[in-house]
Amino acid sequence: MPYKIVIKNLHRGSQSNHRGTQRKNLKVMEINVITKEIIGSAIEVHRILGPGLLESAYEECLFFELSKKGLKTEKQHPVPIIYKDIKLDYGYRIDILVESIVIIELKAVDIVNPVHEAQILTYMKFAGKPIGLLINFNVIVLKDGIKRFRI
Repeated sequence: MPYKIVIKNLHRGSQSNHRGTQRKNLKVMEINVITKEIIGSAIEVHRILGPGLLESAYEECLFFELSKKGLKTEKQHPVPIIYKDIKLDYGYRIDILVESIVIIELKAVDIVNPVHEAQILTYMKFAGKPIGLLINFNVIVLKDGIKRFRI
């Protein structure tokens, strides 16, 4: 015999606050699912290609993997500079933007420098995106080349 599960809201007075918390938790869960898919795809690309290629090769392959999974993915997404409330189209570009939420900045360098971290944080700020992944493919084990940022 199937069971019917009934969930009652015991705190009727705090419904609107509860809904706001639910939406926030849903967004966090959504972001975590997206970043998990991105990292899994990046690991797949690195497993097949290995280190030592140009950044553009990893970008094309990662874009392919993410698109194949059905994620809304954009390459070389333009990022304007905001200066004194003026939007200036200066030519900065996000390597890959996933689901209009997660910025991916790709590198193929020996060492990730603080300037690389500043770059992704700047892109996140100007684009108004909450999550960024800095992925350096020039490592032996890719998990050592992934850094997550949140603003």
